[in-house]
Amino acid sequence: MKSTEESIWATWAFVFTLIILFFLYSFFAYRFIGDKGPPIWDFGVVEDVPAASPYSVYEKLPYPQHVRGSKGE
Repeated sequence: MKSTEESIWATWAFVFTLIILFFLYSFFAYRFIGDKGPPIWDFGVVEDVPAASPYSVYEKLPYPQHVRGSKGE
């Protein structure tokens, strides 16, 4: 019966060690990688369509559509 008691204590020690390691890892992630709040830069509202964005590289088409058609060519 003595080996069974040692096995139970070793199992519980292993479980508590895993729990402590999980909490330490979570604290590390929260402390050093966590949310730092909103960024300090502000570009305002940037539209998703690249040709409509003020930061786009290309000039706008005369007929704003994402697929070139008869009037968009």
